[in-house]
Amino acid sequence: QVQLVESGGGLVQAGGSLTLSCAASGNAFSIDDMGWYRQAPGKQRELVAIITRGGSPIYADSMKGRFTISRDNSKNTVYLRMNNLVPEDTAVYYCNADFRISSSDTSFRRAWGQGTQVTVSS
Repeated sequence: QVQLVESGGGLVQAGGSLTLSCAASGNAFSIDDMGWYRQAPGKQRELVAIITRGGSPIYADSMKGRFTISRDNSKNTVYLRMNNLVPEDTAVYYCNADFRISSSDTSFRRAWGQGTQVTVSS
């Protein structure tokens, strides 16, 4: 299995920036797509961005421009750089990873982190 641990959340003023990190550990044959989701109070969890193993990013339309996703495969870590934050970005941010535990796996499994709180004050 794979365990994910997020870090980097906190309180920031509007207009500020934060970088979230998510490190994967455990026994995985390979880790494929990694991504970030967020859930604001009273709202459903929504996609922020996904990045393929090869480094190709996919962003939710509303996240384009201010957020940048990246990864370091040597560290099994995915990052989310968030710029020009606004109070509406306040949410718990979760990372996930699709992985296989052996070369014979025909489908990917998905792991989720425990979430990290981001609070943007006005």
